[in-house]
Amino acid sequence: MAQAPAHRAIVDASPWAGIFGTRIESARHYGRHWHATHGIGLVERGGHRSASGRGQVDAMAGDTIATNPGEVHDGRPLDATSRRWRMLYFEPGVLARWAGIQGELELTRPAARDPVLARHLLRLFGRLDVWQASRTDLGRLACDEALALLGAALPGRLATTATVAPEAPADMRRVRDRLAADLLQPPGLEELAALEGLGKYQLLRRFTQVHGLPPHAWLLQQRAERARSLIRRGVPLVQAAADAGFADQSHMTRLFVRHFGFTPGAWRRAAASPQ
Repeated sequence: MAQAPAHRAIVDASPWAGIFGTRIESARHYGRHWHATHGIGLVERGGHRSASGRGQVDAMAGDTIATNPGEVHDGRPLDATSRRWRMLYFEPGVLARWAGIQGELELTRPAARDPVLARHLLRLFGRLDVWQASRTDLGRLACDEALALLGAALPGRLATTATVAPEAPADMRRVRDRLAADLLQPPGLEELAALEGLGKYQLLRRFTQVHGLPPHAWLLQQRAERARSLIRRGVPLVQAAADAGFADQSHMTRLFVRHFGFTPGAWRRAAASPQ
């Protein structure tokens, strides 16, 4: 039996609502997926190759990496057996506020060699580590300052712009909304195709073009995000699995790890930490 690729993930709480962090060292190949959050981080060791909303990108140690909510991406080691990276994730709207931008925020450089941004991130990660150990008001203030400096540096560096994301075409929006309306008992492909008067293959192809994933994979991503939200609100893991449409807790755990890189238990511990 082949040995599973080495993988270690830590989920970090933060002093702020709507922001959490991860530290991951992994040889794992991540399949295509997306997050409901903005993500900004730093490759600490090794190299990382991934698909992004702007094509394939490579990131090496010292490079910043970024993703937008809903942006489909994957990831695998680059010229090494493993890589290590650290991320901060921001619920929708939070990063724009820290960057002082009105409206939606788009990160248009999925990987960048930018020493200024790297210094801001390293300072912020260092202050977050101190805050984790002490949880003092003084430590939080230091984190606030570091995050404010990072936010101020974003416009023009990660080519961030205030934009309104275009809506999916009306036909795919109806299909998307039908899927999202019933995560526990999703409709079949025939019903979804009938919504638009398309053949099943036509629907499958068009949905994938719009959303980057076929309906089944898109639905699993929605279930993972719902489970993450429920666990953050204190719902027990077994109940969160059931409410998000998983067959059992182990099924939720497998998808959680594949999607986020960490377990539901690690997320529960981080989410329960006082902020």
